[in-house]
Amino acid sequence: QVQLVESGGGLVQAGGSLRLSCAASGLTFSSYNMGWFRQTPGKEREFVAAISWSGGSTSYADSVKERFTISGDNAKNTVFLQMNRLKPEDSAVYYCAAAIRSSRWLTAMTARDHYNHWGQGTQVTVSS
Repeated sequence: QVQLVESGGGLVQAGGSLRLSCAASGLTFSSYNMGWFRQTPGKEREFVAAISWSGGSTSYADSVKERFTISGDNAKNTVFLQMNRLKPEDSAVYYCAAAIRSSRWLTAMTARDHYNHWGQGTQVTVSS
């Protein structure tokens, strides 16, 4: 049974930082590319960042470029999202997702339906 468990969310002031973690179990981590998405009430879940299984390729939404960094630790089956210079508009539930390795990865990594497994989400709230 595949499980993705996010942690690290919380309340932070604008300009502050948080580091989200996603611990994966029940899958062969090196067979998956990983992503982070976020969602606010009444809106669709949106792409934030993604990283290839090897860590050699990353991608970011324009809204978080230069502020967020995605990384992974294959030895610990964990992916991280370092979020710096947080803004109130970054407030959302953040979800970790896993996509089995595919030739479509480079073109599909921002698409929700490309991912096979999802975590339960962790709340991030940024106060102004």
